[in-house]
Amino acid sequence: MSESHENESSQNSVKSRWNSVGLEICSVDDDLTQFGRFPVDVESNFKRFVEVGRVVLIKDGPLSGKIAVIAEIIDHNRAIIDGPSTGVPRQAFPYKHLLLTPLKLTKLPRGAGSGVIKKLVETEGVVEKWDKSAWAQKRVTKEKRQSLNDFDRFKVMLAKKQRRDIVRKALKKVSA
Repeated sequence: MSESHENESSQNSVKSRWNSVGLEICSVDDDLTQFGRFPVDVESNFKRFVEVGRVVLIKDGPLSGKIAVIAEIIDHNRAIIDGPSTGVPRQAFPYKHLLLTPLKLTKLPRGAGSGVIKKLVETEGVVEKWDKSAWAQKRVTKEKRQSLNDFDRFKVMLAKKQRRDIVRKALKKVSA
């Protein structure tokens, strides 16, 4: 059952062989690998990994909404996070209470202390990058809307009504 044979496809040369279980294993000369007759792209779509230096957003607890940096990985459930410039003390935190952001400290060594992390956060401008991100701006907008009282919601409703009337009149002019 360990015989090999070659199949020529339209673009690539495909080599296939049978393994001991009886499944056909194929490989393509390009950047594709094949299992059976279906080509699979090797590159993953997932870009945010739990790694030392990854900036995270805390989603639960008293520190909710603050950002921190993964300083060390403890195990598959927890990491040591530190946010010296954002008011997050160095502590072990479970991954289920963290959200991975696209930001990362590239030159952070493993086991770095709070001083090193604070320096790198300031030099790379992580807090400023986070504040400029669409994610952070949406969170600020959501918090503003949730903190409105009844009269503020009434003023927002009137402003939306005025905007709607202006748009409707402008469309009426254009279409006439």
